[in-house]
Amino acid sequence: MTSQHNALFSHLSSVLSAESKTPLYKRFVQVIKDAVRDGVLRHEEVLPSEREFSHSLGISRITVRKAMDALSQEGIVHRSRGYGTQICRALEYSLKEPQGFSQQVVLRGKKPDTEWLQKHRIRCEDDIAQKLQLPPDSEVYLLKRLRYVDQQAVSVETSWVPCDLINDASDIGISLYDYFRRHQIQPVKTQSRVSAQMPDAELKRLIALPERIPVLVIKQLALDARDRPLEYSISYCRSDLYVFIAE
Repeated sequence: MTSQHNALFSHLSSVLSAESKTPLYKRFVQVIKDAVRDGVLRHEEVLPSEREFSHSLGISRITVRKAMDALSQEGIVHRSRGYGTQICRALEYSLKEPQGFSQQVVLRGKKPDTEWLQKHRIRCEDDIAQKLQLPPDSEVYLLKRLRYVDQQAVSVETSWVPCDLINDASDIGISLYDYFRRHQIQPVKTQSRVSAQMPDAELKRLIALPERIPVLVIKQLALDARDRPLEYSISYCRSDLYVFIAE
């Protein structure tokens, strides 16, 4: 067992033995996420087996397996028969839950950043108004940014947001969803469509794509608990750096 794993087991033991109403497997999941974010667990690192976790922590293998299944579904770990469970290598991005780009990047132990290209009010085109369930010619905020992971440009994203959801666009920092959370706006689900295309000259310039590398085009609508549209976005992502998880 490595020194990193000793520290991990110690932290897990402390967290799981504390009094809490949160289920054991969910606390287990959060400890692993924190360890990835803080660099205690590195990408492609192989984790101890379910049996080792169960024996060392005094918890059932069912609890460990449930936690690993949850981590696998979120794209934090990859499980393969005969090899074990390891921390994922690629930037796996979940389309299932609207966590936001920055939060998902942080959970995978990487550093997100944003370069704003546009951030202003416009009158939206009819197709955007329809997606956001707004009257034709409504004003919306147009938000266009260049996304970075560990100082490398990986995607260009354009979003349209109803004006009544943003008081002051200058208050939006790296993450639009952080802004939403600060103002008690909660995206709870998304509708996503994924396709591929070859990049145009502007995309090649912005994200320095190698030759003949296509981009993945992610069109996504985020909704709140009442199915009100909060954001419609189109993202152009490097296909060699992303893996999208939809289940």
